[in-house]
Amino acid sequence: MNKFNKFSLIIPCFNEEKTLRECVERVIDLDFYGMDLELVIIDDFSTDTSFEIGQKLSSEYNNVQVFRHDKNYGKGAAIRTALGKINGDIIGIQDADLEYDPLDLVKLVKPIIDGKADVSLGSRYLTTERRRVLYFWHSLANKFLTILSNMVTDLNLTDMETCYKVFTKEALEGIDIEENRFGFEPEIISKIAAKKMKVFEMGISYEGRTFDEGKKIGARDALQAILCIVKYG
Repeated sequence: MNKFNKFSLIIPCFNEEKTLRECVERVIDLDFYGMDLELVIIDDFSTDTSFEIGQKLSSEYNNVQVFRHDKNYGKGAAIRTALGKINGDIIGIQDADLEYDPLDLVKLVKPIIDGKADVSLGSRYLTTERRRVLYFWHSLANKFLTILSNMVTDLNLTDMETCYKVFTKEALEGIDIEENRFGFEPEIISKIAAKKMKVFEMGISYEGRTFDEGKKIGARDALQAILCIVKYG
């Protein structure tokens, strides 16, 4: 029997007017093992129509909320804001850009539902699913950061920088998110590792974007990730 009643999904959003509606509607169409679904969109001061789309979605669906930052702070700040708005038993993260397939969230929730995991992570490298072939050096940087993170956390992850992270409410208790940008990823992994949580990793599909198509993470974020791995490790 499923002891979890509500799944809260955080959707950080910055200038994703092309995909936000489809992202939300694809999630709403899914069944998360009978749990109530709560979606919280945090618009990080988009300069396109993302916030207006979020408002429209909120008016159409009673389980969708949207909030807007007063300036562009970054993904970590958006997640920190969302954590103060949700009350789910299980909490997940879904980027609004649809590089990740919402269908994989159902798979990631399962180890938690089964009582096997406190944290369930999606891996773009531990997978037999479809994966768009893109930048070699970007992929190499991801793998390097994962190895560096593993060295200080003593976890054996294959994809520390993955967007798809699902947690029990208890796993996040007592954790304060300090990083505003993509440093959130190594920070949360380090803090989860310190709590000795049961962590599972599962292969997911990935349809990454090029920088021309709107990809936002860059070399500066890789450097910041290294600093965060050292800081929180």
